[in-house]
Amino acid sequence: MSTRASISLLLLLGLYIGTGSLHAQALPSDTNKVSTDLEALFWARQDSARTAYTEADVAFMAGMIGHHAQALVMSRLAPTNGANTQVQTLAARIINAQTDEIVIMQRWLRQRGQPVPEVHIDGLNLMIHGGGEHDHLHMPGMLTDRQLHELDEAQGAAFDRLFLTYMIQHHSGAVTMVDDLFATDGAALDQAAFKLASDINVDQITEIARMELMLTQLPEPEPGP
Repeated sequence: MSTRASISLLLLLGLYIGTGSLHAQALPSDTNKVSTDLEALFWARQDSARTAYTEADVAFMAGMIGHHAQALVMSRLAPTNGANTQVQTLAARIINAQTDEIVIMQRWLRQRGQPVPEVHIDGLNLMIHGGGEHDHLHMPGMLTDRQLHELDEAQGAAFDRLFLTYMIQHHSGAVTMVDDLFATDGAALDQAAFKLASDINVDQITEIARMELMLTQLPEPEPGP
């Protein structure tokens, strides 16, 4: 019996026994057939669960793709703008994590037959193609063009301070988006959507605390003339 079949069998046997639908004395001798039947039922239910989503779930996925994409734009500046080692490590971590999450969210939308936003980054220019009508520029925490250009022009310690300040703003916006999703009646009942939103929430809150600490450890900016 395959590992996946064994897991499915245990899960579904527990479900049936718990509901009184299956009793030990009624189990057929052909356990392989039982496993096959239950596994088929398990994966059928998994497929059905993909339809248990709301417009709020779809809007969250599409919007968060654009939100994450701007974090990539910001983080890509760290190596070229003289960021310190800690900030460069943080920026690399953000790029890795949020690139992976963009792929997950695109797959979630694609599996449910929804429009999928495609991300194109050229320097500071962020282009989101497809994905329906979502105003990515006005989502919580998004940087304005002025703020992006200010970050792009900063160097060294000034970049570090501005990057951390703006990324805290950006992460806080993502937390707000998750809070809004969970506050929407019927939303985030889809297992994959709930897990992704929960992971984003925990990761961003953790990184906000880390960035706030990093800010306190930066040298004080030199006074102007």
